[in-house]
Order: sequence, then C-alpha cells, then structure tokens
Amino acid sequence: MHLEGSCHCGAVRFSLESRHPAPFNLCYCSICRKTAGAGGYAINIGGETDTLVIEGEENIRSYNALLHDPETGAESRSLAERKFCGLCGSALWVWDPRWPELVHPHASAIDTDLPVPPERTHLMLGSRANWAEPCLGPTDKTFDAYPSESIAAWHERLGMER
Repeated sequence: MHLEGSCHCGAVRFSLESRHPAPFNLCYCSICRKTAGAGGYAINIGGETDTLVIEGEENIRSYNALLHDPETGAESRSLAERKFCGLCGSALWVWDPRWPELVHPHASAIDTDLPVPPERTHLMLGSRANWAEPCLGPTDKTFDAYPSESIAAWHERLGMER
C-alpha cells in the first residue's frame, strides 16, 4: 500500500510503500509515551526503507532514546533513530540500523486512510502510566512486554498484507 505522511506544520512530507499498514500495535513504553504518545501510547506501522521519499529532509531531527538497565542501573543510547520535525515536533518514524530494510512510521503522521484493524495489540503495559487506561476491544491482545508476534506475522495471520 502506498502511504503518504507529513508533520503538523507541513515542513516535512514523506511517502513509502507498506505491506503492513494496519495501525494495530499500541506501545505504552515510556519512550513511545513521552516522544509520541499523547494518548499514553504510540502506534507504529511497517514500511520499506528503500521506498521512503522525503521532502523537507533538512527539517528532520533525530533522537536516540536513553535506555536504563533495571538490573545494573547502566544507561546507554538506543540504536533506533526516532525522527521528528524540528519545527513543530511531530513524531514521524523510527528507523533502526539492526533492521535497515524497515522503517516504522507513526500512524499519527500518516495522511493516507489506513485499514481498520480487526484486533489491536497493547504492548509494554508493564510500563504504562497509571492514567493511560487501555481501551480494550473484545479480541484485543495484551502484553506486559514485547509480544513475540512481529508486525509482519500479525498482518499475515489476519490476512491484512497489502
């Protein structure tokens, strides 16, 4: 599916192809919540990096989240690059060099109508803010951490690949 997106102020516009466009994965981790999740979570979808076309690239900034190891107390920077508009602050996408062929746009930045998912996955509930109460549908799945099912596998299981 061809997707088009933009930031709020219009300084950044982008397009890409996606075989996994359903916005089903609601992440409640503190990183997603604080960088993109006004509802207490962020929703990323799947896209193909080699199809990403960007207008206004000079306005894009990157953030590599600070990670805290609860066992050792050590801090490090995530390899994942969270891209956002440097003018209006809109979250745009996440790209990780460990999976360079994938880019994960925030559903909130997509202007194209997206398919409505028949179920949602609420993940990282173990670190959600107390005020971010999940609104669960009858077939929704919940996880305290990351589920083992990937974005691609979810789309395949439900016949939603495009």
